[in-house]
Amino acid sequence: MIIPAQNFSFALQSQDGQTHARHGRVVTRAGAFETPAFMPVGTIGTVKGIVVDRLRDLGVEIVLSNTYHLALRPGAEVVAELGGLHKFMGWNGPILTDSGGFQVFSLAQMGKISEQQATFRSHIDGSLVELSPERAMEIQRLLGSDIAMVLDHVVALPNEQEVIRDAMQRSLRWARRSRNAARDPSQAVFGIVQGGLDEALRLESCAGLVEIGFDGYSIGGLSVGESPDEMYRVLDFTVPALPVDCPRYLMGVGRPQDLLEAIARGVDMFDCVIPTRNGRNAQAFTDSGPVRLRNRKHERDTRPLDENCPCPACQHSVGYLRHLFQANEMLGPILLSAHNVCYYERLLSAARAAIDAGRFHEFSREKLLGWQGQAIAKLD
Repeated sequence: MIIPAQNFSFALQSQDGQTHARHGRVVTRAGAFETPAFMPVGTIGTVKGIVVDRLRDLGVEIVLSNTYHLALRPGAEVVAELGGLHKFMGWNGPILTDSGGFQVFSLAQMGKISEQQATFRSHIDGSLVELSPERAMEIQRLLGSDIAMVLDHVVALPNEQEVIRDAMQRSLRWARRSRNAARDPSQAVFGIVQGGLDEALRLESCAGLVEIGFDGYSIGGLSVGESPDEMYRVLDFTVPALPVDCPRYLMGVGRPQDLLEAIARGVDMFDCVIPTRNGRNAQAFTDSGPVRLRNRKHERDTRPLDENCPCPACQHSVGYLRHLFQANEMLGPILLSAHNVCYYERLLSAARAAIDAGRFHEFSREKLLGWQGQAIAKLD
């Protein structure tokens, strides 16, 4: 019998009347976080460009790190000897670790998948790496994350039906092996739904994972080549097939509008590199849409990006921020990364408040209209 993780729970606080949006609270051994939640990506133990002490000030409650990257450098055993991932990176809140399945997908040309494991070459030094479901769980145990992910088999979309079916069924077998692997009893484990864009395969994956039993359920294999509308369609039939009393996590997504669309369909957790990656490339998120700071029109702009935003970037003028990028000053990416993370966290905090007030639909429409100008909001 599968025993749920100790010191882990999920409780619904409120639900929206017009959509499937829900406000919840997840408790882990390292503390609690509110959902819907956005996890900044700290792949190798750092959210790029942001000092760890600043994360709380930006509204962050949980971060994501990656099994594959930390296993290669500095090594899971090294992190364990240095006190575990929390102490290693100086973050005392909850941490979720991805299993490395997406990295196996992105490095497909450098390796191969067998029933036993994924075998590939390190992107750092070319050394041979073997990652099995059991080893992925062992690495996450050594890292000491609060939520561990099973190892799954991700494939690109679109793809042949048999390729997608084979990957989904292998992911189910790997999920059972991951769940049965030895672990810290207080470390939660999430299963990952696969199946491409096919409803029958997705539902088969959901049913198989629920039968195994997990502390939470993730929707994987999206944002890998399909259109946003195709992703939303998959969520329409996948989310209702997952338990209502467990958190639901959409992996690797995404844009602000994607978050609201997914929340409306009942998703609770998200991660994506977009806030920091776009910040490093001079793009800021605002309620009026993205601002591309390299554009000449911002050269003499005396206004802040958002006068109501508490982030350090918004203590300066848009013109100054543009100057930092034009001068290749490293402070530019640092400030804009902080702003974008803060924007995402403020967006989801406001979404939770809208759910509590029973007006998430109106809130989403207002945000979408702001981002898209006079375009028709997609949530109608």
